[in-house]
Amino acid sequence: MTNFKTAESVCKGHPDKLCDIIADRILDECVSLDPCSRVACEVMATKGRIFVCGEITCNGSVNIRRIVRDTLREIGYNPLKFIIFVYVHRQSPDIKGGVDRALGVRGTPNKDIFATTGAGDQGTVYGYATSETWQKLPLPVVLANGICKRLDEAMNNHTIRGIGPDGKAQVTVEYEDGEPKRIANIIVSVQHHKNKDLKELRREIITEVLYPLFDSTVVDNDTEILINPSGRFVEGGPAADTGLTGRKIMVDTYGGLAAHGGGAFSGKDATKVDRSGAYMARAVARNVIGAHLAEECQVAISYAIGKAEPTAIEVNTFGTGIVSDDIIRKAISEVFDLRPAAIISLLRLRTPRFADTTAYGHFNGYKGTWESLDKTAELKKAVEKYVD
Repeated sequence: MTNFKTAESVCKGHPDKLCDIIADRILDECVSLDPCSRVACEVMATKGRIFVCGEITCNGSVNIRRIVRDTLREIGYNPLKFIIFVYVHRQSPDIKGGVDRALGVRGTPNKDIFATTGAGDQGTVYGYATSETWQKLPLPVVLANGICKRLDEAMNNHTIRGIGPDGKAQVTVEYEDGEPKRIANIIVSVQHHKNKDLKELRREIITEVLYPLFDSTVVDNDTEILINPSGRFVEGGPAADTGLTGRKIMVDTYGGLAAHGGGAFSGKDATKVDRSGAYMARAVARNVIGAHLAEECQVAISYAIGKAEPTAIEVNTFGTGIVSDDIIRKAISEVFDLRPAAIISLLRLRTPRFADTTAYGHFNGYKGTWESLDKTAELKKAVEKYVD
């Protein structure tokens, strides 16, 4: 059976991703000053203006305008062309109370930090992994992220001259019987200077960006390659398209090829389970694949705000599991502590490095502690016990 899978990614200078990076750099600064900071930071970027809003509780002085200017400059925009507006206040005491003292221990003397810290939000988070690539991600996701990373490098290293910070990529892979067969099409759009020759741009992107990424066995004469299909792309970034945090949630995760609970990541501290819970769900799914319990795995974890224990855990191996999904779910519940404080401790989420994971997908095989957590031996042992 033949089918097609498509994924998109964006460069650092894409207006939505620019906002994500600014939000995560503000978070990193807060966490570096106060590891227990509570942050829910939202950013909007439009022509000549950056708005930073949200709730920030931090025992330190954070120069938000400096962070915004530095980020604009590093990504490739002139900070002098932007006016920065900051509207932030402290976290709601109602939310703080629910996080500081979880539902299950209120009115008791229990001081176990893992039991007393409640989830900072409610909802379902999803983690996904597949044995398809070494990154444990679908091939279209890996390739689309790779293109955008190389576009940014080409701009910064001047291997392609005359391109700007805004850009995006899309890759469609043809599958046969569940296995990647060939690349059906590649679409790249990148901002460029007004005098850039578009034929030269196409040649440079193909030779400097695409050829190093794509295996000749999967790109054939019928692969459609579209470079700036709209034509000129001179005006880009916030000047051309308003950006918002949290609008590239599929790019941040699995390209729409796995389920998503709808919660964004950037600008949120680790008590917000739509970030930390999703990181943990990804780590769990990776461990299921790493333990060779399945070829494909999706893990769903549901939380209630102010409650430490998850309200539900579900596993779907799409028929690839060597044991039933229920056995894997039971083993996961035994091996992994999915309470927010336990996740924060295990994945070391009080460390200020969130901005390093913001571009090219939060799940890519090497960035983040959730990508390197190894509990495969424990997971195998737990499964064996349930099978016996």
